[in-house]
Amino acid sequence: MKCRILALFAALSLGLTVYARPASADVAVGYVYVGAKTDGGYNEAQDTGRQHVQKTLPGVKTNYLENIPENAQVTQAMERMIGAGDKVIFATSYGYLSYALDLAKKYPKVTFMHCYGDKRAANLGTYAAETYEAMYLAGIAAGKATKSGKIGFVAAHPIPPVLQNINALALGAQSVNPKATVTVVYTGSWNDPAKDVASVNALVDQGIDVVASHVDSPIPVIEAAKKRGIKVVGYHFDDSKFDPQGWLTGVVENWGPIMAGVVKQVEAGTWKSEAIRGNLKSGTTQLAPFGSSVDAATRKLIEAKKQEIEDGKLHVWAGPIYAQDDKLLAPKGEALNPDKVASMDFFVKGVIGSTK
Repeated sequence: MKCRILALFAALSLGLTVYARPASADVAVGYVYVGAKTDGGYNEAQDTGRQHVQKTLPGVKTNYLENIPENAQVTQAMERMIGAGDKVIFATSYGYLSYALDLAKKYPKVTFMHCYGDKRAANLGTYAAETYEAMYLAGIAAGKATKSGKIGFVAAHPIPPVLQNINALALGAQSVNPKATVTVVYTGSWNDPAKDVASVNALVDQGIDVVASHVDSPIPVIEAAKKRGIKVVGYHFDDSKFDPQGWLTGVVENWGPIMAGVVKQVEAGTWKSEAIRGNLKSGTTQLAPFGSSVDAATRKLIEAKKQEIEDGKLHVWAGPIYAQDDKLLAPKGEALNPDKVASMDFFVKGVIGSTK
């Protein structure tokens, strides 16, 4: 009895759910989140995908563990899930990749999926969304909304998916406001509300009047923007309710169909490791509803550009594109090389900040 109590205490100290072993007929799918599943951002978008799997696939049981840091604790968490009978594990956070790769070698009969990872294994695949397409569209709203011409961006880390979104926002804004700039502040954390708020305040003090972000939960950014009376672009999830007046639009990730597809393939025995990439056309990336301050003309323009992207007539990375130092990255009539987009380590002209 004492051992059982100690084991339960250890699980709770890691923020783990105490698992029940699934019935033998069930396909059990586990999800590991770096933050709370109700964060109004990255983790809630992932959990909404989990709920889609649970609702649409009869006989599938889903479990989740939340608030698991990107360190050895995630190994313990995933091994706990495997021990409970989970056959598919979605390791959702960027920093989980190395731990998932190690476990994939140890448990070859378990299927692992990692979000935004750049490495795969025979039993580990990756899934991602080209969120930069929707961020480009949100940039149009930001470019139209700014009066100072100064847009801010609160970012966690300078990794390729983040840099893609910053550059896309800038390009979208500059398509309607050529002199618009985007100033970047890094927090060094996916989830640090105090730093998020301080970053917004620092940007506003520099004259920015629109702010976007790429952190796990954009709610602190939205609330800080509301308090300072500036406009805001959301990310990961539709958080318009937190500031209906200041909200312009946002980027929403819709993971459910991808996740359900993976689970169905595992059930059927047809799953193979691949890098799945969703976009606007597939519905994996979506544009959040417009806020009340976005006028009809701007809405119409953005909807038209959205259709052009989906039809392949507008490419976010089509030239001419110049780097911060005025170096030509893609001439007119050409687009950035896909590998250069995937490994993005630069800022386009008009972005103020470092990529380090």
